[in-house]
Amino acid sequence: QVQLVESGGGLVQPGGSLRLSCAISGSILSFYAVNWYRQAPGKQRDLVASITDGGITNYVDSVKGRFTISRDNAKNTVYLQMNSLKPEDTAVYYCNAGAILGGRIFWGQGTQVTVSS
Repeated sequence: QVQLVESGGGLVQPGGSLRLSCAISGSILSFYAVNWYRQAPGKQRDLVASITDGGITNYVDSVKGRFTISRDNAKNTVYLQMNSLKPEDTAVYYCNAGAILGGRIFWGQGTQVTVSS
């Protein structure tokens, strides 16, 4: 059974930083991509950042230059480093992963990020 567990969320002031972690219960190399999404109250869930099995990264325009997605294959973990946080970054952040074999998509439970003074 594949499980994804997010951690690292919390309350920070505008301009602050957080690092989110997504721990995967299998080899990260089993997935063609790992992604971070976020969903604010009353809003749709939107893709924030992605990293492929080949290490290619992509970001939504609103976080470019502020967020960095990375992976540690030995730890089966994907990170989202978030700097210069803004109130509009407030959301529940979810990681998901697409399996190479079978094509299934897995979601974590989410971690709350609140940016407020």
